[in-house]
Amino acid sequence: MVDLHTHSSFSDGTDSPAELVRKAAALGLEGLALTDHDTLEGVEEAAAEGGRQGLFFLRGIELSARREDEPDELRRTLHILGYFFSPPGPGFAEWLGTLAAMRRRRNEAMAERLRRLGYDVKLEEAEALARRIVARPHFGEVLVRKGYFPTVRAAIDALLAEGCPAYVEKEDPSPAECIRRIRDAGGVASLAHPRRLCNGDPGAEEQLLRSLAGAGLQAVEVWHPDHDGRAVSRYFQLSRKFGLAATGGSDYHGGRTPDLRLGDAGGARVKMSVLDELRRRAGH
Repeated sequence: MVDLHTHSSFSDGTDSPAELVRKAAALGLEGLALTDHDTLEGVEEAAAEGGRQGLFFLRGIELSARREDEPDELRRTLHILGYFFSPPGPGFAEWLGTLAAMRRRRNEAMAERLRRLGYDVKLEEAEALARRIVARPHFGEVLVRKGYFPTVRAAIDALLAEGCPAYVEKEDPSPAECIRRIRDAGGVASLAHPRRLCNGDPGAEEQLLRSLAGAGLQAVEVWHPDHDGRAVSRYFQLSRKFGLAATGGSDYHGGRTPDLRLGDAGGARVKMSVLDELRRRAGH
C-alpha cells in the first residue's frame, strides 16, 4: 500500500520529513509521496530516510492554482499535485521562489487583517512556527497560543477559511501553468481532492476535468478522505473517460489534523500499482 498525499513540517504538517517516512514504514506502507505546499525543500531528507527504511519514496509537491473564470471565491482555488521520479531541474526551483514571494505578500496581508479585527498576531510569530512555508494553520496556532480559540481548526473556520474576515487570496498561477511547469520538469500532474470544487455538481466536475486534461493534466486524486464511495466511483469513471491515472492519499498533516490518518485515503488503501502507473506516465 502507498500514500501519495502527505505534508511535513516544511509546510503545514507537524512531522519532520524523516519522522513522516519512519511512521509510514512502521505502518507497513510500501511507498510514500511527500507533497508539501509550494516547496520541495523537505523531499531529500525524506528520500534519504526512505532509503534507510526500505520504502519507495516519491518526490512530490502540492501547488495552489487560481481559476480566473470561477466567480465564487469559495471554489476559485484548486490544488495540483506534482510527482517527480527524479529531481526537477533548477528552473522549477526558481519558479517556486516566485510563488514563495507571492505567499509572503499574502501572509503579510492576513496578519494585517487579523490586527484590524482586534487579534494581536504578527507575521513573525507565524513564521517562527514554520520551517519553510507559512500557511494558515500557523496563524491558527498563534491564535490558539494566545487564547483566542481552542483549536487551530476553530481559528481557521472562524477567520481564515475562504470567505472569512481575515482570508486573503494568493496571487496563484493558473492551473494550466502549474501543469505545464510540472510536466516541463519531468513530473506527473494530478488534480487533488476534486470534491472540494464545483460544489459536488457532476456536470461542472466533468467540464473542469475535461478542461484540465486538455491542458495536460495526467491524473486525478480518486481516493481521498473527502470522498465517499459515490464520489470515488464518479472520479474513477471520469479518470477513465479522460485517460487520466487514478491517484490517492490521506492528506496527512500530523498533529494539526488528527482525524486524517497516514495511509488512510478515506477508508481506502491505495495499491502499489497506482504508483507504478504514475511511473509509467513519467516515462520511468
